Amino acid sequence: MKRREFVAMTGLALVAPRVWAVPAPTLVEIWKSDSCGCCGEWIKHLQKSGFRTRVNSVADAAPVRSAFGIPDRLGSCHTAKVGGYAIEGHVPASDIRRLLAEKPKAIGLAAPGMPAGSPGMDVPNSPPYEVLLVRSDGTTTLFARHVPG
Repeated sequence: MKRREFVAMTGLALVAPRVWAVPAPTLVEIWKSDSCGCCGEWIKHLQKSGFRTRVNSVADAAPVRSAFGIPDRLGSCHTAKVGGYAIEGHVPASDIRRLLAEKPKAIGLAAPGMPAGSPGMDVPNSPPYEVLLVRSDGTTTLFARHVPG
């Protein structure tokens, strides 16, 4: 090996660990009741989609939802936090990824209630459901519309 080749290879070796490093999966922290089965299915959906999860068991997620700024009218059975955003209910992993990529000025996302056909609420022939972007003043705008199928 010539000196010039050695120097080039050494430089590549120093850079390679940064080039090939795989980022750690994004953590989603969840607050849910132990008795809720659909929440567990939503968590599996997140994990299959590449998210890491940390689950906190609570008797009632409403105080957590309120602390994160999600209005009660948008409530569901579980509340989560990811990347500084609140996630309320059965929001698909693809919407969470989009939220984290776009970084809008907002509290987070909500799939109010427990919409049939959403992740964890898999019901055949479900109607379309919406995921809302929750703004800091509590107002919402449509973030995504999903047609289960």
